Amino acid sequence: MTAATVYVVGVGPGDPELMTLKAARVISTAPVIAYFCRHDKMGHARKIADSHIKPGTKELRFAYPFTTERLVNDPSYHPDMSSFYDECAKQIAVEIEAGRSVALLCEGDPFLYGSAMYVFDRLESVGPCEVIPGITGMSGCWTQAALPMTHGDDVLCVLPATMPEDDLAQWLKQADAAVVMKLGRNLPKLRTALERAGRLQDAVYVERGTQEEARVLPLNDMNGAAPYFSLALLPGRRGVR
Repeated sequence: MTAATVYVVGVGPGDPELMTLKAARVISTAPVIAYFCRHDKMGHARKIADSHIKPGTKELRFAYPFTTERLVNDPSYHPDMSSFYDECAKQIAVEIEAGRSVALLCEGDPFLYGSAMYVFDRLESVGPCEVIPGITGMSGCWTQAALPMTHGDDVLCVLPATMPEDDLAQWLKQADAAVVMKLGRNLPKLRTALERAGRLQDAVYVERGTQEEARVLPLNDMNGAAPYFSLALLPGRRGVR
């Protein structure tokens, strides 16, 4: 008998047709599906995978204790999130011990800023674990924007907008190409950092890349808060054609 397995499944950037064949197969055959979500929503990864989940499949719904309501530098942030991931791993372990394989869904690729990484870290003693890569959100966004990113010897930097402004400005100045993630309330800080680096006019804002509601515009034209599924792109090949 095949041992029950945890599959950490990358479901891609948003368009359900951009999920890999392997991911679709695993999702359609797993007796248990697990996914992350806000307390009041289905969960984006669950929505992407919806057409592949068979009726009667058991679902583990992991609702975050908080999302943007608490800042990362809040003293309670890391202990409370750690406890949350501990509980997620315990629920998966119960299914594995009962002989049921679990597919843990994750937007984009699980090992690139994915919540599934923190559960993966806790599953070493549970049993076999297989990670299925997915098309990254950044790849979906630069394709949505029709924006070639790296050329020749260009160096690509992936930066979180949660960094201090001075650090952001320095990295943006020295990088050939850059992807800036985790925008949200950090968008004004990023705009200032781009101005300091002399790169504001190069920056492109992409929201919900590959999804029906996708938006692409110069970052300098973006006003208001940026939603979770958004990022900024700075293409490489500066001055070279």
